[in-house]
Amino acid sequence: MEALMLRLAGPLQAWGERGAFGEKDTADIPTRSGLLGLIASAAGIRRGAPLGALTELDFTVRIDRPGVRLIDFHTAGGGYPKGHGIPTAEGKRKDSAVITRRHYLADAVFTVAVTGPAHALDQAQAALETPCWQPFLGRRSCPPEQPMLLGRTPDAETALRTAPLPPRPQSQRGPVRVDIVRTAAPGDATAWSEMLDDCDAFPRGDRRYRARPVQRTTETLSSDLAETGTDYLDRLAAFMEANRA
Repeated sequence: MEALMLRLAGPLQAWGERGAFGEKDTADIPTRSGLLGLIASAAGIRRGAPLGALTELDFTVRIDRPGVRLIDFHTAGGGYPKGHGIPTAEGKRKDSAVITRRHYLADAVFTVAVTGPAHALDQAQAALETPCWQPFLGRRSCPPEQPMLLGRTPDAETALRTAPLPPRPQSQRGPVRVDIVRTAAPGDATAWSEMLDDCDAFPRGDRRYRARPVQRTTETLSSDLAETGTDYLDRLAAFMEANRA
């Protein structure tokens, strides 16, 4: 199946799935809603506007490096005059600061195969090649490393098994085992779990997400993909050249 290949890497990523105001969580992989938001932002689609053909896209995530969970402590609403603090559910205002915690993945790397009809892939590719607004990895404080768009390939599964992996320590030799997370068909008995990340729009008010069944498998890849003797960026450049549209 034809696919756009993305590399999602950066100092921090945050793919919220179930977080509330005081505790903004992150899933351990990029969510469907987060990836749609990334592409919609690049396409210049404003919040609340229909996503159009982008809703036909699907995403398969290879976990190249899971990263380390990090929690950032924040306060909000402190120092305001009385009656101007954080609003409450009762319509009043708090007189003190509200404690919030934001969860991130630090130093994570993912390879994502974006699949779907050709017209949807065309729109996504054009947006990512010349983004209208800055793409970000789940939150605006999380810009991506480059290169992010690795090209367009006629075979998503082959690309997921041949895209370069980040270098590993010399002590870690031999085949590489990685997890790959795919969308499962509804009712599929092989579904591993569910993620609450399926949506068709990003309204300004109440956002509602549907559960998406996912299948997670552990697969063995060639150690050459994480070769330490060659430069990672050179290997990425060669993969991009091979998948130039």
